[in-house]
Amino acid sequence: MTQTTLMSIPGQIDPVPVARDITPREDGRVDLIGLPQDRIRELFDEAGLDAKQAKLRAKQVFHWLYHRGVTDFEAMTDIAKTMRPWLAERFFIGRPDVVEAQHSTDGTRKWLLRTSDGHEFEMVFIPDADRGTLCVSSQVGCTLNCRFCHTGTMRLVRNLTPGEIVGQVMLARDALGEWPKGSMAGLEVEEDSAQYTSDGRLLTNIVMMGMGEPLYNFDNVKGALKLVMDGEGLALSKRRITLSTSGVVPAMERCGEEIGVNLAVSLHAVTKEIRDEIVPLNKKYGIDELLEACAAYPGASNARRITFEYVMLKDKNDTDEHAHELVRLLKHYKLPAKVNLIPFNPWPGAPYECSTPERVKRFSEIVFEHGISAPVRTPRGRDIDAACGQLKTAAEKKSRAQRDREAAEALESTATA
Repeated sequence: MTQTTLMSIPGQIDPVPVARDITPREDGRVDLIGLPQDRIRELFDEAGLDAKQAKLRAKQVFHWLYHRGVTDFEAMTDIAKTMRPWLAERFFIGRPDVVEAQHSTDGTRKWLLRTSDGHEFEMVFIPDADRGTLCVSSQVGCTLNCRFCHTGTMRLVRNLTPGEIVGQVMLARDALGEWPKGSMAGLEVEEDSAQYTSDGRLLTNIVMMGMGEPLYNFDNVKGALKLVMDGEGLALSKRRITLSTSGVVPAMERCGEEIGVNLAVSLHAVTKEIRDEIVPLNKKYGIDELLEACAAYPGASNARRITFEYVMLKDKNDTDEHAHELVRLLKHYKLPAKVNLIPFNPWPGAPYECSTPERVKRFSEIVFEHGISAPVRTPRGRDIDAACGQLKTAAEKKSRAQRDREAAEALESTATA
């Protein structure tokens, strides 16, 4: 039930170890985070509850986990006191371990997280005046090797489980204080909804744009996002969730049909030669094949446009000719599109430079002139390496031993102060 299997990922030579739907634990308890209500009911049934009890307890526990955000069975006040220790002996309510939390001067927050088996990954929260966006990781590392992306220089360690993915959203709600407050009068959410309020909804949107390629971890990402969208769970609308892919064409239609969230595509170039260089996946799924898949994406419309991400690289993909070709391609495939122009976020040893502000502005103007929205994304969190394409630095620049030394030094300085 908690064993690991091997799964071949397209583009990978060796199979990558991935956990099943349950996040493994050394103490043998089953972590319920990441599991839907029906799966929780199955586990309760296997643990010895009769069918009626298993169904009732699963409904109660699911509500407390995903709607209330509790992390202790003792807090589940509508469950009998004698039942709570029984649950605690067999089950667990997990969160990713926080290794380091950083705050940017612009309000961006980044967490370096650790899985139960010791692997590290990152998530980022970006606050804006009208929304708060959580950038969620789907893998530890990445296999795509996009040359402009620092994350892409990491090796792929493994896929994150559904619990490790949805756990990021729950951890962010913990940190932002966004779980409902108040006592629960009964099982019916409708009866209880007037008795508590959220402390100001800061987390309004989710983007699957952190570490990894979400469509190379399709089933686990799907499982996690179903929990996020569940009306009895985290209850975030699919219209507020965006999944970003570098162009895993065979999985795109399935994503639209089975998950139904907004689609973002890391395009970044308009010719085969340049995209082959900066997004190597293009050698497998070319631009025309990718845009055909975009045109066929279920649910895409003028009301739900596909976002095309385009990182601005000096003297590489930023000429007027490139802008005009981008417009031609989007119009040729009749795509309901928005283009996000992303100033390149450099790192030591990066092979590219960012386009000048004047060049970025002109590129944007050309696309806008043809009736396609092309805003320039304001870089956020650069001072803590939390900007687009930078999710690697904190995890690899500091070894665990270095962080332990820093913590010990901080403790010593506090004691002698």
